[in-house]
Amino acid sequence: KSFLEMEVRDYECDFQGIVNNAVYLNYLEHARHKVLREADVDFIDLAKKGINLVVIRSEIDYVSPLKYSQKFIVGSAIRKISKLRFAFDQAIFSLPDKKSIIKAVIIGTSINHEGRPQYFPEVDDLLSRIANP
Repeated sequence: KSFLEMEVRDYECDFQGIVNNAVYLNYLEHARHKVLREADVDFIDLAKKGINLVVIRSEIDYVSPLKYSQKFIVGSAIRKISKLRFAFDQAIFSLPDKKSIIKAVIIGTSINHEGRPQYFPEVDDLLSRIANP
C-alpha cells in the first residue's frame, strides 16, 4: 500500500469553493503513477515494446468535499483481477482528521498497438511483484 500527501490548489475549486469532482480523477491518477514509478515501472519503455497500461473503468464514491488549501492523503493498493485486468483500490482522506473524502476502484488493463486488450508476460510479472494478495 502506498500513501501520497497532497494539498488542494485554488484553481482546482469550483464556484462553490470545493474541489471539482473531475479533479479527484487527477489526484487518483497521480497517486497510481507514483505507485508504479516506485515499482520501477517505465511507461515509455513499455510503450516502446507495444504495451500500454490504460484505465477501462472508474468507480468513485464521493463521500465528503475538499476545500482550497486543505491537505489530504491518497492511499493506493493494486491487485490482480485476471490475466488481463488489475485494480487500484484507492481512497482519499483529509488531514489531519483523516475524514473519508473519496473511495474508488480503478480498473486497468494492458493493450497492444491496435488498442485491444492483450496478455503480456511483462505485465503479469509486474503485477505478481507489486500487487497485494
